[in-house]
Amino acid sequence: MKKVDNLTITLDHGSGGYASWELLKEIRQILKFKGKWQNTEDDAAVFDLGTEKLVFTTDAFIIDPIFFQGGDIGKIAICGTINDLSVMGAKPLGISLSIVIEEGFSRIDLMKIISSINKISFQSGVPIVTGDTKVLEKGKIDKIEITTAGTGLAKRIIQNNGAMIGDSIIASGDLGEHTVAVLSKRFNYQTNIKSDSKPLNQELELVGKYLNACKDPTRGGLSANIVEIAKKSKVKIILDEKLLPYKKETIALSELLGIDFFSFASEGRFISSVSSKNVNKVLKILKKFNQEAKIIGRAEKGEGVFLKTRLGSFRPIEMPRGKLIPRIC
Repeated sequence: MKKVDNLTITLDHGSGGYASWELLKEIRQILKFKGKWQNTEDDAAVFDLGTEKLVFTTDAFIIDPIFFQGGDIGKIAICGTINDLSVMGAKPLGISLSIVIEEGFSRIDLMKIISSINKISFQSGVPIVTGDTKVLEKGKIDKIEITTAGTGLAKRIIQNNGAMIGDSIIASGDLGEHTVAVLSKRFNYQTNIKSDSKPLNQELELVGKYLNACKDPTRGGLSANIVEIAKKSKVKIILDEKLLPYKKETIALSELLGIDFFSFASEGRFISSVSSKNVNKVLKILKKFNQEAKIIGRAEKGEGVFLKTRLGSFRPIEMPRGKLIPRIC
C-alpha cells in the first residue's frame, strides 16, 4: 500500500468531507487578511454597501465524466455559482467564466458545453459578463476545467449559523441525484435518475426571507452540510429516517458501491432551517417548484446531528471521512 504522509495532498482533500474542512482551515490560518469582507467561511463573502450587501463567490469544476444524464460540466458550473449566491439571500447579477482546455479537445463538445451554459443563463436571468480561455498541452490537464465567479446583491444575508431551536429542517427536493447520474455514467450503471442540477435563484427569491439558515448540499452531501449548520448554529439537529429525501434508486446505488448516500452531492437542491410560524408557507411555495420538498427533521437544544431510526434509536451523523467520490463537481 502506498504510504501517504501529512505533507501530501490526496483526493480526500477535495472531497468536501472532513479532510477538505481541515485543509481549508489550514489555508485560512495563512490567509488572515479579510479587509472589510464578512462571511468569508460561508458559501460566499459579503461586503457591506450600506443599504445593500454585495455578495461574491467562486468555484472550480473538474467533473468526470463531463457529460452525464441531465447535464454537463457547463451546466453545473453556472448552476453552482448561481446557487452559492442564492443560498446566501443574494440576487445574482453576473458571472465570470474561465475555461482551461486540453489540446485536442473536441470543438463540438466545447460548443455543447457553452450552449448548456447559455441555456441556464437565459433561464435564470443571470448573464455571463466576462471570462478567459486558456489551452494547455495534451496531457497537462484532463480534458477541461471551468472556473466561475459571481456577484449578487442582498438586503438580508442568510447565514449558515442562523438555525434556531424549534426550527424545522426542510429539503427542497430529493437529494443525491447528481451523484447518481455521474456515477451511473462512470460505471455504466443503468438508471432513470438524472442529475438534479438546476439554478435555485427563482425559488430562493420567494422563500429566502423566511429562512434562518440555508445550504446547497454539493460536495459532502447532506451530512457535511447539515453538520456545518448545526455546529455553526450551536444547535442539535435530529433527522427522521422515515422522512429521508432519497429515492430508492439512490439508496440502491449507494449500497451497491458501499458509499454512504448521506455524502451524495446535489447541484440543484438546498436544505434550510425554518421557524414553525413560516414552515407551512415555505413548503407551499417550494412545492410549486418541486413536489418532493418536505420537512426532514428539526433543531433542538444541544449539539451534533442525529438520525432517528425507524426503531426509535438515535444514530450520530458526522462530517464524511475517508475515501469519498472524487471529481463529482
